[in-house]
Amino acid sequence: MTASVQIAPQSLASLELFQDLSPAALGDIAESARIRLLAKDARIFNQGDPGVRVHALIDGSVRISQSGSDGAQIVMRFIGPGEMFGTVALFTDGRYPADAVALAQSLEASWSEAQMFALMGRHPQIAINVIRVIGKRLQVMQDRLREVSTQRVERRVAHAVLRLARQAGHRTIDGTAIEFPLRRKDVADISGTTLHTASRILTAWEKAGLLVSHNRQLTVRQPSEILRIAEGSSI
Repeated sequence: MTASVQIAPQSLASLELFQDLSPAALGDIAESARIRLLAKDARIFNQGDPGVRVHALIDGSVRISQSGSDGAQIVMRFIGPGEMFGTVALFTDGRYPADAVALAQSLEASWSEAQMFALMGRHPQIAINVIRVIGKRLQVMQDRLREVSTQRVERRVAHAVLRLARQAGHRTIDGTAIEFPLRRKDVADISGTTLHTASRILTAWEKAGLLVSHNRQLTVRQPSEILRIAEGSSI
């Protein structure tokens, strides 16, 4: 279930897509935005759907997953507040390359292809921001490919946990809690390993006191130790 809502233009200022834009520009952008409140588990778009829109998450969390020709599905990334998603399709074949599902009640803004290109024409900083964001995403994918090709699985899982902590971590009395609701399969997918292997590693780290997992909430208790593993040292 989704619902349309209204937000103030200034609420868009924190989105990576609209950094360094003037209040007047934000007002122009807000006028053409479709703002939706998404229920938990709401499907935002499906892999292969046409009619691509540029999406930006204002609040909540979104999982991006992709299916292969055999029907197997893997998690590609998680989207947190302030991040854009669904954008790459604008510059490829005009179809979404993955599924997007809200993991919690979320608030998103989106623009059609025509609207976004018109906004870029009036406010070139948006195009610069898009290039910067896509460049960062490409760097992350290159890092993940290198890790899968050259590193032991424990190091890959450690890198994945640290990335998630940097992206969506907040300090608690127990450590750095990752805000995304994570299944162990999610950690396996983004680490390029099997569910069995990821579960074995995470269980061992829990026993060693490096992290704790409860109700799909992963909290890193000893980030320095996880970092040592990511850099190639043993526990």
